[in-house]
Amino acid sequence: MLDRYFRLKEHGTDVRTEVFAGITTFVTMSYILFVNPNLLSIGAGIVGEDPVKVSNGVFFATCIASFIGTVLMALYARVPFAQAPGMGLNAFFAFTVMAGYGYAYNQALGLVFISGLLFIVITVTGLRATIVRCIPGNIKIAISAGIGLFLAFLGLQNAGLVIGNPDTLVSLVNFSSIGNADTHAAVMAAILTVMGLIIIAALSTLKVKGAILIGILAATVIGIPMGVTVLPASMDFSFAGKFADFTEVSFLTFAEGLRSMFVNQSFAQSLFTLIAIVISFSLVDMFDTIGTLLGTAKQAGMLRKDGTMDRMNEALLCDAIATTTGAMLGTSTVTTYVESAAGIGEGGRSGLTSLVTALLFLAAIILAPVVGIVPAAATAPALIFVGCLMISSIKDLEWGDMSESIPAFLTIAMMPLTYSIANGIAFGLISYVLIKLCSGRVKQIHPLCAGLAVLFIVRFFVMGM
Repeated sequence: MLDRYFRLKEHGTDVRTEVFAGITTFVTMSYILFVNPNLLSIGAGIVGEDPVKVSNGVFFATCIASFIGTVLMALYARVPFAQAPGMGLNAFFAFTVMAGYGYAYNQALGLVFISGLLFIVITVTGLRATIVRCIPGNIKIAISAGIGLFLAFLGLQNAGLVIGNPDTLVSLVNFSSIGNADTHAAVMAAILTVMGLIIIAALSTLKVKGAILIGILAATVIGIPMGVTVLPASMDFSFAGKFADFTEVSFLTFAEGLRSMFVNQSFAQSLFTLIAIVISFSLVDMFDTIGTLLGTAKQAGMLRKDGTMDRMNEALLCDAIATTTGAMLGTSTVTTYVESAAGIGEGGRSGLTSLVTALLFLAAIILAPVVGIVPAAATAPALIFVGCLMISSIKDLEWGDMSESIPAFLTIAMMPLTYSIANGIAFGLISYVLIKLCSGRVKQIHPLCAGLAVLFIVRFFVMGM
């Protein structure tokens, strides 16, 4: 039955290979179970919400949304790709939409829900392909690199390696203050982060599967004698209380969030803000998903001669549905993970790989008591490492043409420097249109690209954000 449904023989694989590939994918990307609740709870704490409840809710939402998104890939698209809340997208959710714009957790979920609906519409109608074609290729590359730099910056901040400075805005933590009782813990956390990053990088160099997860766990253990990891007096594996937090603050709270946005703000301001953020969510998710699908499909030999992938439309629709479902459950944008390449590298070629990964995400709910033990200093190396992976795309930029490289550079630079992924995309598109216009290359500007640039200009000058 499995062979007929997943066409295992046709793909040159078998059940054993697919199961092992599915486990490999899960182990490689399961760090999201630690990082996502941490990131979103930090954002919630900044806007005055209970970070513990949000962390508990996001953990359950992450497990269930990853299960649903990945099982859709398995049973509908039947391709070996896994889904989970996206790195970068969750940072945008927490630090730009919540901490930057001041939206509540449930309001941010409402915006993700709308972006998911938009994603479904543009995927079904074919508009998605048109939007993809209108965005300049170098900016598409720069978006991934910029998010990588932004993630690394967030990781360095969470680790306490990069701290605030009134004169230079940022500076390095003072390691010589390790003997000071007031700063000892902060310095030890920074040291632990460096150790965690070295472990992850070394394991990755040695091609060890699950290097990120192993690095997080190793840093957590090393952090115990260092005083960074605090072990609870007892371990309660009953998660009724945490599940109650999920039902209270996460599950289906997006609807109230949407309603409150239009009640507490003027309609025009809410509408402009909503459009800007939804476009930001959609653009980043769109390019991340398409790049992941095509990149990993090429590795697996699944690309056609025309550069497209078998059942790609089904995979894109699964991605869009997963985003909407994730918002309903209580997490940021769910997207296709590039770590799926790990399972594909182990021989995964069909949806059976994804089915195994999905079931493991569902089983991961029992890890709830462990999540609270992992300190930020242990997850920060994952952010820095993933940022390194994402910024590697910078090598593909067209640096010889200033009308292409300047917009790409601004896209990358403005993300961490303005603490906003949306600002990076905006500056990239606006500068692209203006430089092409002033250099007489009007024909190279897609009308839809120009429209997006105008929309971002309105966002800056009318809404002041």
